[in-house]
Amino acid sequence: MKIAVIGGGSLGLLFSYYMSKKNDVCIYTRTKEQADLIKKNGLHLINGGIAQPPLKVSAAPVQDWKGNEELAIVALKQYQLPGLMAVLKANARSSVLFLQNGYGHIKLLSEISAPDVFVGSVEHGAVRANDYTVHHNGIGVTRTAVFRGDANLLQEISSVVPADFPVLLEPDYKEMLIKKLVVNAVINPLTAVLKVRNGELITNSFYFEIFKQMFEECALVLGLEHHEEYLQNLMSVCEKTANNHSSMYKDVENGRQTEIDAILGYLLELSISKNIKAPLIHNYYHCIKGKEQEREGA
Repeated sequence: MKIAVIGGGSLGLLFSYYMSKKNDVCIYTRTKEQADLIKKNGLHLINGGIAQPPLKVSAAPVQDWKGNEELAIVALKQYQLPGLMAVLKANARSSVLFLQNGYGHIKLLSEISAPDVFVGSVEHGAVRANDYTVHHNGIGVTRTAVFRGDANLLQEISSVVPADFPVLLEPDYKEMLIKKLVVNAVINPLTAVLKVRNGELITNSFYFEIFKQMFEECALVLGLEHHEEYLQNLMSVCEKTANNHSSMYKDVENGRQTEIDAILGYLLELSISKNIKAPLIHNYYHCIKGKEQEREGA
C-alpha cells in the first residue's frame, strides 16, 4: 500500500518505521532539512534500548504532498492541525487517518473532502531522539474507527502492518476517543505538574486521591456511563506504562508547547457549557498553561 505519513515528530517517525516494513511509505515533514536527513540516514528505531536495523523511506517537506497515496496518516499534535487544514482540503483525495489526542479536532474533520476519514487512538509510547530516530518505549496497539466513509481500508491496514505493531478496528469513534481522552486528561497533567512517572499516580496513596478525584470530574463533565470500566482502563494504562514519563511531562520538561488545550481545555469548555463545577480540571489546566507561559518568557 502507498502511505503518506504527515508529521516528523515521535508518532510520525514511529508509524513511518513500522509501516515501511510492508508498505511504500513517504514521510512528509515540516522542514526540508528534516526530510533531507531522513533520506540520507534512513529511519532509526530504538526499542527497549536496542537499536533496530535502519530503514530507508522516501521523505519530503509537507508542502510537496499532493495526496496521491491510498492513505495519509496525519501524525501531528492537535494544535498543529489548523495550520495544515489548507493543504488537507486541497489534496486529501483518498483516505485520511487522524491520530490526534483529545476530542476538539473532530469539528475540523467535516471540512476534509476525502471520501474516507478515519480517527485513531495510539497506545504506544514514543520519544523522538533526533530528526530521524525514535525511541519506542511502550508497546501497545493503535485503535482506529470510521469517522466518515468505508471501513474496508481500515481492515486492509490491519493486515499490512507488522505483528508487533497491531492496528485494530473499533465500532464507535466517539467511545474510542473519549476513552483515550480520559486517560490523557488524568495522567498527562498530573504527571507533568507533580513531576512523576505514570505509575506513581497509583502507587503513591496521596497522588492516588488526586487521580481518583480528577477521574470523577472527567466522568461527570463527559456524562460517562459505566464509570468502573473507564476507571479500570485508566488504571491499566498507568500500570502498563508505570516507568514511562507522559508526553506532557516531556513537553513541559523540554519547554515545548503541550496539548493541554486539546485535552483539559476541551473538558473545561464542556464543563462551562454544562454549568458543571470542575475545580481540578480548571486548576491543572491553568498550571500547565502557566508552565507554557514560563517557557515563552524564558
